[in-house]
Amino acid sequence: MTEPDVVHVPVMLDEVVQWLAPRAGMVLVDGTLGGGGHTRALAERVGPEGLVIALDRDPAAVEAAQRSLAGLPVRALHGNYCDLPEVLVEQRIDAIDGVVLDLGLSSDQLADPQRGFSFTSNGPLDLRFDPTRGESAARLINRLSAQHLADLIYVYGEERYSRRIAAAIVEQRHEHPIESAADLAELVRRAVPGPRQRIDPATRTFQALRIAVNDELKSLDIALRRLPDCLRAGARMVVISFHSLEDRPVKEAFRNDLRLQALTKKPVTAGPEELARNSRARSAKLRVAARK
Repeated sequence: MTEPDVVHVPVMLDEVVQWLAPRAGMVLVDGTLGGGGHTRALAERVGPEGLVIALDRDPAAVEAAQRSLAGLPVRALHGNYCDLPEVLVEQRIDAIDGVVLDLGLSSDQLADPQRGFSFTSNGPLDLRFDPTRGESAARLINRLSAQHLADLIYVYGEERYSRRIAAAIVEQRHEHPIESAADLAELVRRAVPGPRQRIDPATRTFQALRIAVNDELKSLDIALRRLPDCLRAGARMVVISFHSLEDRPVKEAFRNDLRLQALTKKPVTAGPEELARNSRARSAKLRVAARK
């Protein structure tokens, strides 16, 4: 998708509202602001007496939210959700009544041809949430050895053909650097054998590169250790993950952290009505825990 004007549809919005149970005067955190759908719903329910702190690593998402959510009790801030304790100190907030983390991409990120998140993008293969920091995916794949590339794609993408894909990348870059998302996607499709599946063959490779350039699993691990101390007693933490590398640590933290009580024995998934209107919800898993 390359259209510039895209309406972001928040994943599992009803379930997030149900589990966080926002009420007037609450202070809540949306640690992954994105298109602002969860933030808006929470802000409308906490009312002018309450507040929603909304964080995002993507400065474009924060800038857009400051415009679209104007007039609501929202503070949209540029930052990583794993740094929430420091953010709360800066905002002079002692504790919060709930937090949601939606670990997926927003439709706006997918639609931006300059970010490289869409397989059809002829723009730069970037994949960074914050394009002002760190190394782009293009630079990463054009410098790593075949062995390191294969390991990265296998571990972060759980891709069985990682060695084939890494070899194809190295062979291609001998002729010219791989610079666009569309170029990389087509290269991966050629490298993966067998009939085409429902999911694009490039999906796992893009997932792996995105996780790597954004250090996503490290941020999640830090957040799972730090965020419970930000919650008041009884406050809830809701996490929506989209693949096993995210869901597994969330499940283990909610089960084993002595500060938390898991409220969902199994992950909550999207219902048929949502799946019919929002295909992005297909792989979403929602888990909830409460601060003891």
